[in-house]
Amino acid sequence: MTDTPDRDERHLARMQRKKAVIDERIANSPNECGLLLVLTGNGKGKSSSAFGMLARSMGHGMQCGVVQFIKGRNSTGEELFFRRFPEQVRFHVMGEGFTWETQDRQRDIAAAEAAWEVSRELLRDPSIGLVVLDELNIALKHGYLDLDQVLSDLQARPPMQHVVVTGRGAKPEMIELADTVTDMGVIKHAFQAGIKAQKGVEL
Repeated sequence: MTDTPDRDERHLARMQRKKAVIDERIANSPNECGLLLVLTGNGKGKSSSAFGMLARSMGHGMQCGVVQFIKGRNSTGEELFFRRFPEQVRFHVMGEGFTWETQDRQRDIAAAEAAWEVSRELLRDPSIGLVVLDELNIALKHGYLDLDQVLSDLQARPPMQHVVVTGRGAKPEMIELADTVTDMGVIKHAFQAGIKAQKGVEL
């Protein structure tokens, strides 16, 4: 497409209008508070997004905590990386593997309950600016934890503490409580073509 002075002028006018709208919205949103973010859906990237926020928070010098539900049988790249910073991140891998691997509901319940006790400690600590509760939605989906207790503990956390909850099948009550919710959909996935999970991408 050929650029013309007229097109450049239209672009400038459009961007000026857009900037005015965005500037007004920013001016009308002066508040800061701890946010609850929920990353759910069947698409890839929920945990990856959460760990991106963890890195961002660390870059700002924040103290952080991570509790991984369900996952735990094999080390992941994010665990290996973030454990290099024990002075800034409390990293707890509390699961015993995916539910189709453990095949023991009572053991999964016990692991989830132990993980929630650790989570509650983090959620009560005002020095921690970000808490990642990885795959918590899965534990709630399978009924391993009391939903009302989880929601109550989340609401009772320090006012400036951010929490990121990941996992498929987020409960409607969790979505209602959240400030920001992202539902990640699947368009295409390499596993459907017979390509296994690989380091640096899924692991």
